[in-house]
Amino acid sequence: MALPNVFTAEVEETLIKRINQLTPETRPQWGKMSVSQMLAHCCVSYEYVFEEDKYKKPNFFMGLILKAFVKGNIVNEQPYKQGLPTAPDFIIKDDKDFEQEQQRLVGFIRKTRQMGESYFDGKPSHSFGVLNKTEWNNMFYKHLDHHLKQFGA
Repeated sequence: MALPNVFTAEVEETLIKRINQLTPETRPQWGKMSVSQMLAHCCVSYEYVFEEDKYKKPNFFMGLILKAFVKGNIVNEQPYKQGLPTAPDFIIKDDKDFEQEQQRLVGFIRKTRQMGESYFDGKPSHSFGVLNKTEWNNMFYKHLDHHLKQFGA
């Protein structure tokens, strides 16, 4: 079963509507993050792509580990389970401004669709090497969907 395609206007708008259902008072159905921390957490995937110098890339050995043992679970079509370990770059400890993080995430979603499948097809990822457009789509969609469900959206 193919996941919804984040490179289409229809899916872009559906994700944005779900994000816009959230309020600063929205509480998680599981987990420890606040809604503003979750929005900032979801932005990290896009920062890896559009703000590449913000995070240090994994060293050679860690890159091999990530490609061999983590990549398949990230880019496949199976939904994430609750309580999976979080990579250090994705851990948001401080409070975040809800509206700012919401706007940033929506902007990243729009930019991703605007750049399109051809931009991402064969583009190296921060942690997993070169990904095809389907792997990029799955990674983006699964992560957003998981956390929007976490907050009931």
